[in-house]
Amino acid sequence: MNLSELKKGEKAIILSIDESPIRIKLFEMGCIPGEHITLENIAPLGDPIAISVSDYKLSLRLDEAFYIQIQKVSTEQEPQAA
Repeated sequence: MNLSELKKGEKAIILSIDESPIRIKLFEMGCIPGEHITLENIAPLGDPIAISVSDYKLSLRLDEAFYIQIQKVSTEQEPQAA
């Protein structure tokens, strides 16, 4: 599934970033495979979305989020804080 399909409050792990014009930019903003993300907010009209990644908030348009392949994570699968 891709990031544009995630619902508010859901958590996921980034699996890959598809080839796109913004792929390098997404990597630079911390969207790298293995990174945990949370969908924090969705704009009233559904676009853009705000995610939390690498301890900061990032706003993406749905067409950008479409390139980010994810796997949803349940709360039981989250890493425990040390």
